[in-house]
Amino acid sequence: MKNIHTIGALKKSGWVSTSIKDEIRNNLILKMQNKENPFPGVLGYEDTVIPDTERALLSKHNILFLGLRGQAKTRIARQMTELLDEYIPIVAGSEINDDPFNPISNYAITLIQEKGDDTPIEWIHKSKRYGEKLATPDVSVSDLIGDIDPIKAANLKLNFADERVLHFGIIPKSNRCIFVINELPDLQARIQVSLFNILEEGDLQIRGFKMRLPLDILFIFTANPEDYTNRGSIVTPLKDRIQSQIMTHYPKNIETSLAITSQEANKIKSQDEKVVMSDLIKRLIEQVSFEARNSELVDRKSGVSARLTISAYENAMSSAERRAIIHHEKNTQVWISDFMGIIPSITGKIELVYEGEQEGPYQVAFNLIDKSIRTLFSDYFPNPETLKKRKTKENVKDENPYKSILKWFDQGNQLNLFTESKDADKIQLLYKVDGLHALVKSTYNNLNEMETAMLMEFVLHGLASYSLISKKIVDSKIEFKDLMGSMLNIGSQHFSEDDFS
Repeated sequence: MKNIHTIGALKKSGWVSTSIKDEIRNNLILKMQNKENPFPGVLGYEDTVIPDTERALLSKHNILFLGLRGQAKTRIARQMTELLDEYIPIVAGSEINDDPFNPISNYAITLIQEKGDDTPIEWIHKSKRYGEKLATPDVSVSDLIGDIDPIKAANLKLNFADERVLHFGIIPKSNRCIFVINELPDLQARIQVSLFNILEEGDLQIRGFKMRLPLDILFIFTANPEDYTNRGSIVTPLKDRIQSQIMTHYPKNIETSLAITSQEANKIKSQDEKVVMSDLIKRLIEQVSFEARNSELVDRKSGVSARLTISAYENAMSSAERRAIIHHEKNTQVWISDFMGIIPSITGKIELVYEGEQEGPYQVAFNLIDKSIRTLFSDYFPNPETLKKRKTKENVKDENPYKSILKWFDQGNQLNLFTESKDADKIQLLYKVDGLHALVKSTYNNLNEMETAMLMEFVLHGLASYSLISKKIVDSKIEFKDLMGSMLNIGSQHFSEDDFS
């Protein structure tokens, strides 16, 4: 078909003009019949958002995706271009992609009247049939709809009453395309009003010109519910004209979240060859986002984007790689202590409530990591909560698997793990804790030395999260001590200060 260059040849080819919504509907039906996923790479929406989107497209609806940040709203909209025909013909030179059989602009209508079947046509690829605009307070009606162009009027020697002096905005130029407005509530109310006729009647007016321009557009809007109170709202008549409103959501389980991070993270081949990340570390990173979404210190209305875990994954890998580079190690793994390196990935992606601001973003990030460790710890080792208050009675066997470890710290021993230390040095330090290696080996006896050592470190962080031992982070050092001794130490320091005051 691309070899056809005139309207006359197009008529002979049997090509049929179709509206964009019919075009998408027809191609979606074909994909569904062939059991093809119309939105590949969009994970976690198989039973919720995707079926709703398919129903809306089958109904030929304009769509509003309503959800918090990082919920793949724009991604779904961009993938709709795959539901378009590969190429469509337009009147050559048309600013608004005029259909050769149904021209709507003055330019195309005049050209066809003059040249008839010899009118030249062009073919545009589906990738060119997508327009997107981020709604910001400075967006004007001229930007979206159009305005009178005085320069064009002067060059063509036309007065302002002539339709040819009009400059089309981004919406008319998206005729026969998918057009997306992101963050719709940020658009001023008077600008939203200018969209009424386009959505309902499919036409528009520019600067009082009494012209009907029946645009053929699939509109997709995105909005964050929080925007309704913080920055603006969607005016009711406009919302009423958007036929389908689809609610998006965050991953409902860690498995889905893991798949999203694995798909989206920027994986560097040389880094993957040098650094090993265990399944446990990956799950801990994902759990951080789940803890953040449920934290009283984090603003839930603002949301916690999937970008947090993606960035955290990348930073964890880079933390391990950096350590290996410094110590000239060929291979290494991500340790729990490398989580110090993901703090910047957390602090920049959470909005704190007042109490969280009082705690400070860094402390909140540390708390989220500790909660993640606590949540997952019982999936790998016996739950310390059920053993915490158990007292050993004389002549009664103590079933606490952490007895030897806790006793080692009770005796005044202390373990200092440095985040920047060599793997061999870290392993050597971990072996000093009585019963730590034996506990891991009794539970997981088929692991290599590095994997075992990582779980040994995990046990220490887990016991600290259950307040069975003390953990203190000082610069690049993590101190593990006896909890009671640490508390007495703090008490004696306070006593000394009071005594001198």
